[in-house]
Amino acid sequence: MTIACLEMLSFGLAHLARAAGDAGERLVLLTGTEPLYLHELATLSPGSIEVVPVDTNDRQAVAAALNAVKDLRGLISSTDTWGVTGAELATEFGLPGIDPAVIRLVRDKSQVRDLLHRKGLSPFAPSLVDDVAALDLDRLAATVGLPAVVKDTAGTSSRNVWLVRDAEDLSRLRREAAGATLFGRLFAEPFLAGPVYSAETVTWAGHTRLLGLSSRLMSPQPWFREDVTAFPVALPPDDVRQIEKWLGDVLTVLGYTDRFAHIELAMTADGPRLIEVNPRIGGALVGESMCRALKINVYEGLVDLALGRRPRLLDAPLGGGPAVAFVLAYPDRAGELVAVHGLDHVVRYPGRPEWYPTKAIGTDIAHVTDGSGYAGILLAEGPTAEIATHRAVAAAGALRIETRPAC
Repeated sequence: MTIACLEMLSFGLAHLARAAGDAGERLVLLTGTEPLYLHELATLSPGSIEVVPVDTNDRQAVAAALNAVKDLRGLISSTDTWGVTGAELATEFGLPGIDPAVIRLVRDKSQVRDLLHRKGLSPFAPSLVDDVAALDLDRLAATVGLPAVVKDTAGTSSRNVWLVRDAEDLSRLRREAAGATLFGRLFAEPFLAGPVYSAETVTWAGHTRLLGLSSRLMSPQPWFREDVTAFPVALPPDDVRQIEKWLGDVLTVLGYTDRFAHIELAMTADGPRLIEVNPRIGGALVGESMCRALKINVYEGLVDLALGRRPRLLDAPLGGGPAVAFVLAYPDRAGELVAVHGLDHVVRYPGRPEWYPTKAIGTDIAHVTDGSGYAGILLAEGPTAEIATHRAVAAAGALRIETRPAC
């Protein structure tokens, strides 16, 4: 029997292949971006996974590739970009999965905000930005207040997110948005003042388990670049209970069932406030961090869900592993990636630091102000998330990402 996977996040494929193998299932990866997985594929023994090249942006080509898969029992689509397509195709092929309408909803940040506002779970409503050139500070102040955030309704990796505090920020927004490639359309909402966390959850038949919270250290304003993540974060018990109840209410309103979720939130002075819901396991090395810290292969849950059975992860004892932190390593300037210096020094640092490359030498890095710009990830372990963070940041300080202006 076979489980197909429609693309994947940059990391996690090796864990998924092992989970499928342990379940007695063959795993087939449908991908148009095989180089993205070279680091992961290199860690797997031959035959662990079958890679099927296909233009995954061509829905008919993907459907044809699925038709050719022998004994297909499940389809995994655990990315933002292909989430809707995967949910729709699972329904068309009669495979287990979540209602595609729910994925379409959560992929539209404006609709999510509007629904939660109407249900009393968000104190403010979104404001669509139909013409960014005509947007002015008075309108923003009157609709959502200042500072405001203007972002893509279907964006990912912190791309196309602008903080607007004053006329200078508004001018930058107009200039950059005019040339931006959007996945949806622009909308505005208030800036949420507070540290950012992500709740990692799994849901089955409407029941949600909070697997843990990951921290998020962001770049200085006005950017929203993610720089450092740690898992699991030890918040006060009252805060955790408040977040867990609030998460259950949010996911219930969204009709969310039978899926992992990576839910970004800000802990404001007034309590948790939603940033966005991502219908997947967290990106970068969040999945790796959970596997290590929780001492379980959380990707077994993806296999269970793809097969339409209750995830064992909902009942499994969790914990006992090390806390984990990782630093996204960006160059100082955009350009062609020339080298990553200092990797030979990293092993001298505590916490068993490891380097996970995300870009090949020669890759053009167009932006260094969002998640598309990092060249790799430096991960370290520790007895607590705080100590793991100190170790990861210290080791990452030995690295220098060199670029040169692109020709």
